[in-house]
Formats: sequence, C-alpha cells, structure tokens
Amino acid sequence: MVVLNKIYTKTGDAGETALGNGARVAKHSMRVIAYGTVDETNATVGMARQHADGELDALLGLIQNDLFDLGADLCRPDMEKDAEAEYPPLRVSDSQVTRLEAEIDTMNGKLQPLRSFILPGGSALAAHLHVCRTVSRRAERLAVELATMETVNPAAVKYLNRLSDWFFVAARIANNDGHDDVLWQPGANR
Repeated sequence: MVVLNKIYTKTGDAGETALGNGARVAKHSMRVIAYGTVDETNATVGMARQHADGELDALLGLIQNDLFDLGADLCRPDMEKDAEAEYPPLRVSDSQVTRLEAEIDTMNGKLQPLRSFILPGGSALAAHLHVCRTVSRRAERLAVELATMETVNPAAVKYLNRLSDWFFVAARIANNDGHDDVLWQPGANR
C-alpha cells in the first residue's frame, strides 16, 4: 500500500531522483526518461478516456493500471537482484502482453482490412488514441534504448510494442469500426 502524506520532499531540488530501489540518479538518466514517458502515455490515455465509454473505456482503464505496473517495473533496476529484495518488485508479465494481443485480435476482427494508411483523426476519441499510440511508441523507443545500457524486463518492451498496435486498432474502432477512418491520399496536394 502506498501512503502519500507529503507531496513535495525537496529531495529532487538538485536534479536527482530516487529509483524504486532507493538509488539516486539524475533526473535526465535514461531510466527516468523511459518511465517518465510511460507516465506521459498514461496521461494521454486519461485524456482519451474523456471521450470513451462502455467496453473501450473499461479496456483503457486496464491499460492505465498496466502502465503504472510498467512504470514501477522500469523504475526498479537490477532485475537479477529481485529475489533478494525485501518486497518482490512489480514486473510486467507476459500474460499482460497476451491480454493485449487477444484484445487487438478481437477488435481487429470487427474491421475491414486496410487498403491505405490512415491519417490520425476522425472522431475525438480516435484522435486521442492516435496521440496515445505515438507517445507509447516513443516510450517503447526509450525503453529499447535503455535496454542497450542496462537490464530491462523483456516483457516490458513487448508490452509497449503491442500497446501502440492496440491504440491503432482501437482508434479504428473509435472511427465507427473503421468506416470513418481518414485515408491518406499520397501526393494529393501536389
């Protein structure tokens, strides 16, 4: 259980922050940038949910919770020391990736195959989901870059890869099951 009685601590005033294992690092470290972008992704999902309802809103709620799991995962380095930790660190699991895949398959089953690239837009919800897609793709690139420097949970990277696909398909669902997608017209403005 997390208890936050005091919101500001002043411990970051010199440009450092604490990771999940207590280690102090620069706020511009790649690990902080990666999990910060996951947090940014979560905020974009919150904006998208302002336009969602029903099942899609519920699925977005699951994703928001997963993104907190992912942030907790990324803020805790040294996976090899997990067994020694006083409290087992939270790690994204392959089952979360599998759930996203099943949801993508279900949504995609309602759609006609694409014959063109689509432009981000259409309904307000679809436009917000495209923002979610691009921010999650940036979070993925940063997590992959972090993985070239330090150990990163492979399931966390897979989750981010599937997540951007999820947002793409969900945006099509939000556009009247793809009927209101805005199609790219190559060279239309020449």
